[in-house]
Amino acid sequence: MRGLTRLPALAGALLAAQSATAIQLDITDANSIKTAASTIAHGMMQYYTGNQTGGTPGLLPQPYYWWEAGAMFGSLIDYWYYTGDSTYNDVVSQALLFQTGPDADFMPPNQTKSEGNDDQGFWGMAAMSAAEVKFPNPSPSQPQWLALAQAVFNSQALRWDNTSCAGGLKWQIFTFNTGYNYKNSISNGCFFNLAARLGYYTKNQTYLDWAEREWEWVESVGLISPIYQVFDGTNDDLNCSQLNHLQWSYNAGVYLLGASVMWNQTTGATQATWEARVRGLLTATSVFFQNNIMFEVACEPSNNCDTDQQSFKAYLSRWMAASSKVAPFITDLIALQLQTSAKAAAASCSGGNDGVTCGTKWTVGAWDNTWGVGQQMNALEVIQGLLIDSVPGPVSNTTGGISVGNPAAGTGGDTNPGAPTGRISTGDRAGAGILTAGILVALLGGAWWMIA
Repeated sequence: MRGLTRLPALAGALLAAQSATAIQLDITDANSIKTAASTIAHGMMQYYTGNQTGGTPGLLPQPYYWWEAGAMFGSLIDYWYYTGDSTYNDVVSQALLFQTGPDADFMPPNQTKSEGNDDQGFWGMAAMSAAEVKFPNPSPSQPQWLALAQAVFNSQALRWDNTSCAGGLKWQIFTFNTGYNYKNSISNGCFFNLAARLGYYTKNQTYLDWAEREWEWVESVGLISPIYQVFDGTNDDLNCSQLNHLQWSYNAGVYLLGASVMWNQTTGATQATWEARVRGLLTATSVFFQNNIMFEVACEPSNNCDTDQQSFKAYLSRWMAASSKVAPFITDLIALQLQTSAKAAAASCSGGNDGVTCGTKWTVGAWDNTWGVGQQMNALEVIQGLLIDSVPGPVSNTTGGISVGNPAAGTGGDTNPGAPTGRISTGDRAGAGILTAGILVALLGGAWWMIA
């Protein structure tokens, strides 16, 4: 297994060898795309130890946080959906079910010490994807994919906070966590994304109403600008009167898919409004492309992307492709960007001791001597997404959906979301989120020069 600590020592040899091998990709050939995706997925799973003796199913080793594991298993659901390869299905199911927690809502005791709404949201969106693509169901005695997504949505709806800013979700769930007073785009975006997709799947208008409410709130505080830029977050201690103007690719992506689903589920003037929002979001994503190659504008140019940020391109790629299945009018608008990015991502997968390890910067045309779960996931999602036209769109409960839901899931254990719902061990890992406490300090301190 490729180890995180071995690679630096081998860097010289790896750089010398990188030209000898690389991911070969013909974007017009489905078999070539599937082979490339298989190679990249295999490399990504070399970092996962949760299914090994002594490991905890669903967890990645340090430095990876819990949320990124949920995102990774979401990418493997996509992998099966696009390629039909079931190699990782059992591992994915084991991980998702192990991390559901005692209330089957992705609030496991090993994470609740510092779990945020966005962290829970990524696991919930993975379960939602499983329901939408008819990923093999768990046994009837286990939580079901749709019910898990509903549990995340319901538990977060209980946390909707009207005490400041006239609504919205806080980043953190519990008062004792740094960032509790930060209302950020990704936490609210995950909730919006889930609400729209649950509305699509169940045909329950209540979910769609929540999605509309969430969008209107995000716009009202300026987290989505008049030209559809999606900014990072805002401090509710200041009643959301100031914004952190950092833009991250996954924030744009999470709203893009939700808005595309809302376009699909509306008609008339309302649908026209959602179409304008989808088109606006797509136009604003141009900040994340350089010569049609995706890059993380807030950190790649300065070479300071942290472990979380190394994976953000995966989600923009994932949600751009998925959006085209529910809002087909965007297909031609995104094709060149995704195809060009996929070719650039494949070129970056030319390093490591295997010659096919993927790097961070796709804009350099080669491996950039970086590696990790995020780098693999980025390349996997943009490359396998090239198969989007060859797979069916998401199902619903009226078009062949097979996952069993529970509309009341997640409503029983979180009536006081400002306090922990279970016993917390002092040995719990620091939770995941888009920002570590240190970065949050920077955002609320030194980075406030970006705030208007």
